[in-house]
Amino acid sequence: MQKTSSGPAAAGFKLNYKRTFVIALAFFGILLLWQVYNTYCSPMLTDLFAKLQGVEIGSDPRQNPDVYLEVQYIVGIVMAIDNIAAFILLPIFGRLSDKTHTKIGKRMPYILVGTLVSAVAFPFIPVLYYYSSVGGMIAMMGIVVLFMMMYRNPAVALMPDVTPKPLRGRANAIINSVGFIGGIVGTGLGMFLPYSNFRTTQNIWIIETPFLVASVLMIATCLFLFFKIDENKLEKEMAPEMERGEKFSETVDEVSDDKPMTRANKRTLILILVAEVLWFMGFNAIETFIANYGIFYLNVNSSSVSVATMVLSLSSFVAFMVGGWVAEKIGRKWTIVIGLALIAGALLGACFIQPTGVEAADGYYTFPIAFYFIFAIAGIGWAFINTCSFPMVVELCSKKHVGKFTGYYYAASMCAQSLTPILIGGVLSATKAWQALPIYSTVLMFVSLAVFFFVSSPKKKTIEAQKEEVTEK
Repeated sequence: MQKTSSGPAAAGFKLNYKRTFVIALAFFGILLLWQVYNTYCSPMLTDLFAKLQGVEIGSDPRQNPDVYLEVQYIVGIVMAIDNIAAFILLPIFGRLSDKTHTKIGKRMPYILVGTLVSAVAFPFIPVLYYYSSVGGMIAMMGIVVLFMMMYRNPAVALMPDVTPKPLRGRANAIINSVGFIGGIVGTGLGMFLPYSNFRTTQNIWIIETPFLVASVLMIATCLFLFFKIDENKLEKEMAPEMERGEKFSETVDEVSDDKPMTRANKRTLILILVAEVLWFMGFNAIETFIANYGIFYLNVNSSSVSVATMVLSLSSFVAFMVGGWVAEKIGRKWTIVIGLALIAGALLGACFIQPTGVEAADGYYTFPIAFYFIFAIAGIGWAFINTCSFPMVVELCSKKHVGKFTGYYYAASMCAQSLTPILIGGVLSATKAWQALPIYSTVLMFVSLAVFFFVSSPKKKTIEAQKEEVTEK
């Protein structure tokens, strides 16, 4: 067990909230783009592949239910192909940024290029869809995802680059809170410009506007980050604090640049990453197919699904405010355990929900009220998991390898997002039952919970020593 000392030499860690908030703007753009991407791309692909089988876009899903279910397998494959390439590239960009040295820093070049290319390409996705170019739409989705991976790894690594280890839980809570504001903005766009309305009117601006707004906001936040954060200057200023923070890491064994990773720390890393793959598989299945689930199974207006997603985002935002505090009280491991249990329980409830059969004024069915409660609980659990999981991974490396370990963390999540659309798409096509979606996610969350129980956590006295020494600014 790594030893920690107390006293004046270890005291005085202060979290710079203003700087952390500015760095978090990068994550704002990431979650904004992904929310718009997941809200629109999956149903757009569903309609295009159904059209290839003779079903016109805008048709009532109740008239051709089997066709919409059958195409979910190919939709899942397309949604996964880009992620498979990103899974390979994430660790590469992490290692490259660790070794990059420029006048604007080691992370910033990747952030600028990745943001610019993905923001320019993003609005072309709905244009190619509108003109029924299946190959063009898929290719443009690939370009967006690949350059977002160039951007995502370095953007996330920027926080641990300038934040001592004891403060990373609180800092990550801020990063995710600001990111989820981006997700809320993306969800709001889906509420006011629902895909269901496009299916009725065929007005391209209903689906084009969210993509344009996301691109503009991504570029704006990226430029603000660039002009406010001087990487090289910060690295020099924070060097003493970063070095001192190494003495307070929540690891089983000490982390050192001069020694290979110990067996205990390596085992901890592997277990965290395995559990992460499982919980991302479960959660991403819902993210990827919830729009289709609502439109083609519950037969509700897609704006209703966006409202439920908004509830999840808002509950996550609130939970991030307390997630760091909870982790300091009971430890990061047990905070994640609580989060996994909450999501697993919520999704178990979703397995029993069926279409209401009650028609609303717009001709669609009313949205099941219970889903709002389910999404609220799942949002709290997701916040608890995300507050602690990334800091637990980068806790296991020294400051020289933050990009590489960030790559491990996001490679695990992208591995999940590569596998799960194909798997659940195949399950939906084979079973011809939309109810398989919540069942699939529930099982994965419970298995992830079981795996995470075996993750080692530091002794209680180590955590208590950190609580006494760490202060806020």
